[in-house]
Amino acid sequence: MKTIIETDRLTKSYGKSRGIRDLTLQVGEGEIFGFIGPNGAGKSTTIRTLLGLITPTSGTANVLGMDISHRREILARTGYMAAEASFYPGMRVSQLLALSASLRGMDCTAEAKRLCERFELDTQKKVETLSLGNRKKVAIVCAFQHKPDLYILDEPTSGLDPLMQKEFFALLHERHAAGASVFLSSHVLSEIQRHCTRAAIIREGELIAADRVEALTGAGVRRVTLHGVSEAPDLPGVQPITGGADSVSFFYRGALQPLLAALQALPITDMTVTEPELEEIFLHYYEKKEA
Repeated sequence: MKTIIETDRLTKSYGKSRGIRDLTLQVGEGEIFGFIGPNGAGKSTTIRTLLGLITPTSGTANVLGMDISHRREILARTGYMAAEASFYPGMRVSQLLALSASLRGMDCTAEAKRLCERFELDTQKKVETLSLGNRKKVAIVCAFQHKPDLYILDEPTSGLDPLMQKEFFALLHERHAAGASVFLSSHVLSEIQRHCTRAAIIREGELIAADRVEALTGAGVRRVTLHGVSEAPDLPGVQPITGGADSVSFFYRGALQPLLAALQALPITDMTVTEPELEEIFLHYYEKKEA
């Protein structure tokens, strides 16, 4: 698989403050790749380093086949959305979009107009009068109007209402279907589960897992809840989650027959078996790292 983003022991140190440490990662061309972590985990630091906006302390990184020192060339072919959009005051939306396009030496008037209509964005308003959601829409148009090869998106849906979030992901998948690659940072785990093929989990600046989303959620793993009992069965493949006086939940990996045989001896009043949510697996990775 040809890589479009590749890092090797990438580190950014801020002294006592948290940065990123020894981050080794590969993102394939044509992927929608998720980057998962809570606020402060190092997602934005990673993205700014990849774009050459901050200088790494050590390690190497390549984006679009270029070392990240080639910042101008990388930014010209990338659509970047920062987690918090801020713009020059006193400018109308139309002026800001034109400025963004001119920095790349392009005329994106037609595509910008189409995107503004799609996201119901008034181009005559001044940017400082816009709500958080509308500022986010401006950032979307700036990132998408030049139809780049790579989208690097840091918490792109925060501040958007549910209808605009749906429209944003529809646009993202259209661009992906046209051949673009996507690096999507988020702490909204359901977004990663629905829209990404592979993902990495970052915790306190360190990468703790990277795999296909199906593998991260535990292929073959089931979430079992039993009522009428207070302990999970003592069986290989069982990992307890919660327990109480009359119910217990646990992950189970393995064939169903041994589990069913073990359950027959228990005074169960009810049970459910479901696939685990990514959020549960995410917390499991964090707890395992702490242990």
